[in-house]
Amino acid sequence: MPAAPARTRTQVGIVGAGPAGLLLSHLLALRGIDSVLVEDRSREHCEARQRAGVLEDGSVTLLREAGLAGRLDREGLEHGGIYLQFAGGRHHIDFRKLTGRTVTVYAQTEVVKDLIEARLAAGGQLEFDVTGTEVDGLDTAHPVLRYTSADGTGHEVTCDAIAGCDGFHGICRPAVPAGLMTVWEREYPYAWLGILADVPPSTDELIYAHHPDGFALHSLRSPLVSRLYLQVAPDEEISAWPDDRIWAELQRRFALPGWELKEGPVLDKGIIPMRSFVSAPMRHGRLFLAGDAAHIVPPTGAKGLNLALGDVAVLAGALDDLLRGDARLADAYSDDCLERVWRRTHFSWWMTTMLHTAPRADPMDTELQLAQLRYVTVSRAAAASLAENYTGYPPQR
Repeated sequence: MPAAPARTRTQVGIVGAGPAGLLLSHLLALRGIDSVLVEDRSREHCEARQRAGVLEDGSVTLLREAGLAGRLDREGLEHGGIYLQFAGGRHHIDFRKLTGRTVTVYAQTEVVKDLIEARLAAGGQLEFDVTGTEVDGLDTAHPVLRYTSADGTGHEVTCDAIAGCDGFHGICRPAVPAGLMTVWEREYPYAWLGILADVPPSTDELIYAHHPDGFALHSLRSPLVSRLYLQVAPDEEISAWPDDRIWAELQRRFALPGWELKEGPVLDKGIIPMRSFVSAPMRHGRLFLAGDAAHIVPPTGAKGLNLALGDVAVLAGALDDLLRGDARLADAYSDDCLERVWRRTHFSWWMTTMLHTAPRADPMDTELQLAQLRYVTVSRAAAASLAENYTGYPPQR
């Protein structure tokens, strides 16, 4: 017979060691609330995943106030705007002038490293490489988190609440009984081929390029490392894109007289699908969903990481009050988050459809896109709307 599981108790069980789960664990600890965080991947995998790299103004403030911004403040690259490139010209959208706010380029990979280090230094209970994760008793006051740790020991943890921060493919959202959740979803007819290149950036701020043959983005990771993307078909195989083909296409889509795209060794590359997804409500009983477990946005607007951080900033306060016997913030959690989620989902859709070339676009589609791009670059009101949303609207509460 298998050994009986080790039965323990915690206040909040957290599934998923991405930014949402890790930051929630940290914010709860600052409030004196115990948690157990489980992750089915290794620590090394979590710290190596290449993900988003732009932090909204409010996200930077949140990390600073939580005591997590030491390396962010030393190494993050503060940006006061972005460039929009189309029809042979490049135009600057000045966030500082338009909103008084900025964004900071600091990769999600680095945020995760900082959070893991902070939690382990504080004695937080993080379990990597777990298997068989289950959540149960969600309609009761004491839901249960079950998992098998890396050493083969079964665990059954009685909790006061469970936070599902385990991403789009995780186990927590499917644990909500059928019929109790509404889902909105859109898959886009294109994907991104992203590379991480060992070469100094060729730009001081991000370049979003609309091109007849497909979108391109020049992002940054550090003064020495660049992150670049190409629009490709959603069924594209990465094997069809050797490094020289990638650089040639980037050169073509970014080409401007007098400007040079520097090339260098490709350190990492992959295909990123484009999807909009929202599920509601973000709570069922004592299960609370956060981050990609509840919503996905296309990466064009740089909102995924920021949405995850915003969710758990709200959730930490709601759980604190719930554990003290006041359920008002917990009851309002889903509605509070979804207002922000839908605003950012719309912005991400708008940026995506304005900049990408649809597979069967006709000449009128193209002219409508160009008209929108021209309007954003000549109208202060339109530019201010883009800047307000890009730097974070509504602001984190």
